[in-house]
Amino acid sequence: MPVLFHWFLPTGGDGRDPGGVTSVQGRTEAATRRPADIGYLGQVARAAEQAGFSSLLAPVGLGCVDPWIVATAVAQHTDRIGFLVAFRTGFASPTLLAQQADAFRRFAGGRLRLNVVTGGDPAEQRAYGDTLSHDERYERTDEVMAALRDLLDGGTVDWAGRHVSLAGAALVDPAVEHPVPLYFGGASPAAEAVAARRADVQLLWGETPVALGERIARLRKLAAAHGRTLRYGLRLHVISRDTAAEAWAEADRMLARMDPAAVLATQQRFAAMDSTGQARMTALHRGGTDALEVSPNLWAGIGLVREGAGTALVGSHQEVAERLAEYRELGIEEFVLSGYPHLEEAYRVGEEVLPRLRALTPTGGTG
Repeated sequence: MPVLFHWFLPTGGDGRDPGGVTSVQGRTEAATRRPADIGYLGQVARAAEQAGFSSLLAPVGLGCVDPWIVATAVAQHTDRIGFLVAFRTGFASPTLLAQQADAFRRFAGGRLRLNVVTGGDPAEQRAYGDTLSHDERYERTDEVMAALRDLLDGGTVDWAGRHVSLAGAALVDPAVEHPVPLYFGGASPAAEAVAARRADVQLLWGETPVALGERIARLRKLAAAHGRTLRYGLRLHVISRDTAAEAWAEADRMLARMDPAAVLATQQRFAAMDSTGQARMTALHRGGTDALEVSPNLWAGIGLVREGAGTALVGSHQEVAERLAEYRELGIEEFVLSGYPHLEEAYRVGEEVLPRLRALTPTGGTG
């Protein structure tokens, strides 16, 4: 299977700068200057489609419009590009999730992948009515993924678990000719155990190659113990320009526009989370701005104000392609990329970075 490239759909709003988009964190005006309406999101989707990306990640959370609804709407404005639709486990039954996914893949010609999100912010989880502990959330995710996989594959599911209880669940004439891969993220031991048993693609955030190499080696062993093989995907931002100086000037501009009070408030919020992945992102910069290039061309500045994926590859188009090729050598087979603003950067990355990466990895192929 070729290397796949996906783009991010900014359903919380878009702009030239990273920043808060959630009601828990607070919404940054510069990061949400372009409203997430169908007109604009349709533009981003068509740009990504024309630039050669395989699918669009529709995120889930308090700062985003509902991913199922927005993906369904945006699908009407595109022809080929797929949708990586995120959902939170535990907020709907696996049967209903399977029905939603089956309907979408049927009416969108199979253009569906699912991003399974467990959640790592207790404050946001409580806003959804979820009070489970960290490891309990992953226990529930494990059960949901198992039932969902069987349902999407056309099975009848009877499940009596701690968190999921189903009797005679099945889809009516499921569109099994369109398989739906399950993408999954999480860095804790509980999360990696779920990935090894249930995921098709393990999503990782942009850490240093050394750190990711260690994680991939560990995950391979865990999956092999279950007789399984995972694909690995990497979620990264990109600041790519004709020259390295231009790219770093853009990173410096973003950093200069970050309000120190917003950085402090954001880091305090992150410290209250129980997400191992978020803690690993925070550890890259430790809330400071003195040493943000944590590995060649890997900049942790975005994580000062944005939760989740907080690193960007910064450099010339060739440098960014070379760093992506290095991640490819580690075993990364899919990249979920983004840039600010997402409309213009979809074209830039698709036209300038991806062809260079193809030239560097001629045997791996890209799609």
